Amino acid sequence: MRQESDTALSFAATVFSRYQSGLMRFLVRRLCAAQDSADLAQEVYLRLLRLEGAEFVRKPQAYVYAIASHVVSQFRMRAENEAVTFDSEALERVATHATGSSPDELAERLDAERRVTRLLDALPQMHRAVLVLRKRDGLSHPEIARELGLSAHTVKKYLHEAQVRIRAMDWKD
Repeated sequence: MRQESDTALSFAATVFSRYQSGLMRFLVRRLCAAQDSADLAQEVYLRLLRLEGAEFVRKPQAYVYAIASHVVSQFRMRAENEAVTFDSEALERVATHATGSSPDELAERLDAERRVTRLLDALPQMHRAVLVLRKRDGLSHPEIARELGLSAHTVKKYLHEAQVRIRAMDWKD
């Protein structure tokens, strides 16, 4: 039993150190969040540690990416099923900011926010991330590319496609 534990530890440490950078890129591309990617990479490592019969793994890289794919799928399912949380601080900020506004102005602002949210939700995840980083955060194409692990050309393409989709959706309304 002790020998199996040592074998799993050795296997996990060797495989994880060898494929860690590629694994992180793999996870970041699928999640668009470095923090979540680091957490999921740790989960992959823990699953490697629990592996029994590590000596039977013929293709360690493929095995690591298969585990990572399952971890990402489970993460997404949990995220979809999570309950919506109420942010009282955000509500307080909106209420404080809105006190000088007329009811019509407040209604227009809420309508505009709903419309923007609906348009953004209709975009593919990566297109939405590129658009938000550009428009809200003011990042340049190379900065967005570094942040998301994409090429600057791909960022430019996704930004253009997102804008075209939003115009097309906005035109339908």
